[in-house]
Amino acid sequence: MRVITGSARGKRLKSLPGMDTRPTTDRVKEGLFNILQFDIEGRRVLDLFAGTGQLGIECLSRGAAFCDFVDSAPAALRIVRENAAACALTQRAAFHQQAADAFLAGCRPGTYGLVFLDPPYGSGCLEQALERIAAIDIVQGNGIIACESPVEQTLPQLPAPYEKGREYRYGKIKLTLYRRRA
Repeated sequence: MRVITGSARGKRLKSLPGMDTRPTTDRVKEGLFNILQFDIEGRRVLDLFAGTGQLGIECLSRGAAFCDFVDSAPAALRIVRENAAACALTQRAAFHQQAADAFLAGCRPGTYGLVFLDPPYGSGCLEQALERIAAIDIVQGNGIIACESPVEQTLPQLPAPYEKGREYRYGKIKLTLYRRRA
């Protein structure tokens, strides 16, 4: 697992041993960042189920202004910190060991330009997070929510001003993008 491009290009990232954390595959990550490449620079990013932190780190490497990394597992958050430090990106990051719901409860409307949601598959966390994000309205105008899920999972429509966009399939994995109208 490496950073694709930007200031930390080529840096190898650590991952957690075992099956508790499922990092985004290289193929899916490359596809995601090809889609988002012009929507990253200068934005505040939320990597809500951070795992290894690779999605938020990729954004920081590509010029995102700041990233909040959130994970409830202490071991995962420790890996995220180590990965961000190895890429010299900690000065534009904050690390939060919290459950997703608890973190979102403290968010203000319009805080983030880009949100990543890649929770454990089949946990129900993805739908809960989407519902909570829309209710609090934490995404800025023209902001994006990027979700990773199994290809067979149908994600809900969100209330206006959010619009469910295109879905991209990569084998057994699906990326779904939501946009918030300005």
